[in-house]
Amino acid sequence: MIKVVSFRICPFVQRVTALLEAKNVPYEIEYISLSDKPQWFLDISPNGQVPLLVTENGTALFESDAIAEYLDDQYAPIVADVSAEQKALDRAWTYQATKHYLVQCGTMSSKDKETFETRFEKLSKAFAKAEKYLAEANHNGPFWHGDYVSNVDMAWFVLLHRAHIVEQHSGLDFFAQFPRVKAWQQALMATQLPESTVSDDFVEKFSNFYLSENTYLGRKLEQSCAPAEKSACSTSSCCG
Repeated sequence: MIKVVSFRICPFVQRVTALLEAKNVPYEIEYISLSDKPQWFLDISPNGQVPLLVTENGTALFESDAIAEYLDDQYAPIVADVSAEQKALDRAWTYQATKHYLVQCGTMSSKDKETFETRFEKLSKAFAKAEKYLAEANHNGPFWHGDYVSNVDMAWFVLLHRAHIVEQHSGLDFFAQFPRVKAWQQALMATQLPESTVSDDFVEKFSNFYLSENTYLGRKLEQSCAPAEKSACSTSSCCG
């Protein structure tokens, strides 16, 4: 069985687990601390980063793009009989998602309102491109290509899932101006992916990092709590 080495809230790891889940490929996962990386991990990871995927042959693969390509080459594709042109377009739209993972992380971890709004504006440009595509696609299905999921959905799902958690906990809707992206998000949230692609304590870990008193979003959330609830705003019970 293949093995994924992960940090609990890493978006690039979730892209890999989403692909594995969509392809129904069995795997095991081991979580490590990035502040105290075990030596066995450093010995097999050239860049010292996650995700790391160890194949059934014991080969350690790194970089999420390379891992995604390996999974497509080694296992049955999510969608069969896709033309070379469509594969290229799907790779391009997948890249549009993955290159904004760290942009979203930076936006959510912003310390003040001005920084948050500047970063949010940059992130919104990516969602505006997706909104435009979905408007022009002229299909009735809820996913990127209509009524079936694809590699593009798995890549964007990571962004959509995190935005969903932020909205559930703070009330901020990343997609208030993008109704088609919002519908796409809701369709993916209704699948098993939000639970199956992350650890059981993902929402707690995510909230403690991005919705703490150290972030603008976290302080905004605390201010929205009633006075009697303020003491609980830093706990998962107020936000869960």
